[in-house]
Amino acid sequence: MTDFADAMSVATSGMKAQATRLRHVSENIANTDTPGYRRKIVSFEEAMADKTGAVQTGALQLDRTDLTRVYDPANPLADGTGHYDGSNVNLLIEIADAREAQRSYEANLKMFDQVRQMSSSLMELLRN
Repeated sequence: MTDFADAMSVATSGMKAQATRLRHVSENIANTDTPGYRRKIVSFEEAMADKTGAVQTGALQLDRTDLTRVYDPANPLADGTGHYDGSNVNLLIEIADAREAQRSYEANLKMFDQVRQMSSSLMELLRN
């Protein structure tokens, strides 16, 4: 049964990691128009505590690409030239990341369900 538990643990860790990624993508989308906001990037790494192949999120990083310069002389944040720093969030990238995170989450959920069904079938066979 330990192999089933390990497989469920790997699937669960994948779902947790993708949920974290999706949370940060939603924060990025919500802050698209926030001046000075830097896009958050989530990385994944293998969990070293066990050798099952589980994943976890790494340290949260901020995207270091240049902030967009927005021309709006009426904005209180504008400098002498009428510009201020916008965010570096690209909605197209965020939507693609959200779709990828959703599909990865669904794949891990499907793997979890398959392992659960196999485990139930094995228990049923052992009872007979």
